[in-house]
Amino acid sequence: MSVQSQGSVTRATLLDAAVDFAAGSGLTDVSLRQMAAALGTSHRMLIYHFGSKEGLLVAVVDEVERRQREAMVALADDPTLTPAESARRMWHTLADSSMWPFERLFFEVYGQALQGRTPMAGFLDTVVESWLEPATALGVRAGLPKRRARAWARLGLATTRGLLLDLLATRDRKGCDDAMEAFVALLPPELSGVSGAASVAR
Repeated sequence: MSVQSQGSVTRATLLDAAVDFAAGSGLTDVSLRQMAAALGTSHRMLIYHFGSKEGLLVAVVDEVERRQREAMVALADDPTLTPAESARRMWHTLADSSMWPFERLFFEVYGQALQGRTPMAGFLDTVVESWLEPATALGVRAGLPKRRARAWARLGLATTRGLLLDLLATRDRKGCDDAMEAFVALLPPELSGVSGAASVAR
């Protein structure tokens, strides 16, 4: 997972490599020097681009969240899918065990941010709002008034994150799938579409 020669190393290159590393090994118990060695770079370069191990953790979580928001929008842009089916497919992606290392890291960073730890605290500025804006826009596009769309966006985000935490704690995929399906069944007509009764379990 080397990131090529030191002269060509960019923050984006290092971040992509760190995300790949986190997917396979996690980052919680890895020192910055160990991370540098695994990525084929130097401790100094990681400090230069991310400031600290904590800064790198936040950057990795932010990047994974950004990719997930892009996936959400891409599903919503598929004309063959209702908003409800898009939500099911997004849940299916997030709940896959390949995503668990990222989700553990997300909740670790979130918890430290709530305790005011630097530089985690700044994570709270965007951890909710960054999802509410695009999700609200999708609800408005489906026909909901903006305030109602924002409320459903917030509820959907809280439900999904709560069920992911449940899944990490219990590993009860079937139970969490059923709970997500119960939430989808409550969606308003503008979001439920004709496939509102379809099952999450594939």
